[in-house]
Amino acid sequence: EKAAERDRLKSEAQAEDLAQQAGAGGGRDEQSTLQKLSDRLALLRMKKGDLEKRIRELGSLPDEAYEKYRGASLKKLQAELAQVNLELKKYGHINKKALDQYLNFTEQRDELCRRKEENDRGDEKIRQLIDTLDARKDEAIERTFKGVAKQFRDIFAQLVPGGRGELVMQKRLGGAGGQEDENDDPGAGAAVGGSKHGALEKYSGVKVKVSFGGGETMSMKQLSGGQKTLVALALIFAIQGCDPAPFYLFDEIDAALDPQYRTTVAKMLARQAARDRDPAQFIVTTFHPQIVIVADKIYGVSHTNRLSRIDVIDREDALTFLESEERRAAAAQRAAHSRGGGRSSEAQQGQGPAGGAPGGDGG
Repeated sequence: EKAAERDRLKSEAQAEDLAQQAGAGGGRDEQSTLQKLSDRLALLRMKKGDLEKRIRELGSLPDEAYEKYRGASLKKLQAELAQVNLELKKYGHINKKALDQYLNFTEQRDELCRRKEENDRGDEKIRQLIDTLDARKDEAIERTFKGVAKQFRDIFAQLVPGGRGELVMQKRLGGAGGQEDENDDPGAGAAVGGSKHGALEKYSGVKVKVSFGGGETMSMKQLSGGQKTLVALALIFAIQGCDPAPFYLFDEIDAALDPQYRTTVAKMLARQAARDRDPAQFIVTTFHPQIVIVADKIYGVSHTNRLSRIDVIDREDALTFLESEERRAAAAQRAAHSRGGGRSSEAQQGQGPAGGAPGGDGG
C-alpha cells in the first residue's frame, strides 16, 4: 500500500510538472502572436495614413462618390482602380506641370495687365499735360505776334511818314508741303486748324508787307537796301516795345538810308532812349550828321600809325568833320573812301549804366 501511494504521488507530481511546462509554453505563444498582430496594426495604420494623404492630394471628392463606393468590396475597388490606371496610361505624354504652369502664367498675365492699366493712365495724364502746354505755347505765340505786329505798324508809320507796314502770319493749308495762306489774325488760324495741331504746325512763317507812300504794297524781295534797313529797324523797335532790352549796338544802320529816313531814325532813337518806361541805351557808329545831332555824348575815333584813339569831342567838331568827309567823298565819287586814315565819330544817347558811367548812342 505504501508503495502504491508513493507511485500515485509520484505520478501526480509528474503531471503537475507537465502542466506547468505546458502553461509556460502557451504564454510564450500568446506573446508572439500579440507582437505579430501589433506590428501588422502599425503597418496598416501607416498604409492608411499614406492613402489618406494621397486622397487629400487628389482633392475633395463629391458626396456621391462616397455613396457610390460605400458598400463596394475591396476586390471590386481594386479592379476599378486597375482599369482607371490603365486608362490613365493613355495620357502619359501630357505635361503634368501644365496646371501649375497655367496658374503661374495666369498670375503673370494679371500682373502685366495691371501694369498696362497703370501705364495707360500715366500716358493719358502725360498727353493731357502735353496738350495743356501746347495750348499755353500757342497762346503765347499768338499773343506775342499780335503785340509785335501792332508795334510794327505804329513804328513803321513813324519811320516812314505816309507809309504803312504790317506783319502777316502765313498758315499752312495742306500740311507741311501744302499751299500757304496769309492771315493777320492768328486766333482765326487756330480755330481753323483745330486743337490737335500747335501754332508751329499751323503756320509756316511771317511775311512783311510794306508801302512807302506810293500806295503799292511790296514784299521784302521787292525792296531796296535802304528800305530793307527801315523794315529791319522797325522790327527791332517793335520787339523792343514787347520785350525791352537794356541797350542796343548799331553799326552804321544809316549807311544805306536817304537823308529823310536818317532823320526819322534819329528821332526814333531819341524817343526810345528818353521814354519814361523801359528806356534803352543806344550805341551807334555813323558817318552822317542826323544821329550826331540828337546824341547825348559823342566820341571821335582816329587811326594813326596802326593805332586807334578814342576821344570825347563836342558836337560842332563832329558835325564839321562829317561835313568835310561828305564833301570829300562826293568829290571822289565815294570810290576812294577809306576808314584807315579817316576819323569817324561816335554818338551816344540815353541813360548810363549803373555806377554813373556815361551811356547812350555812339556814332
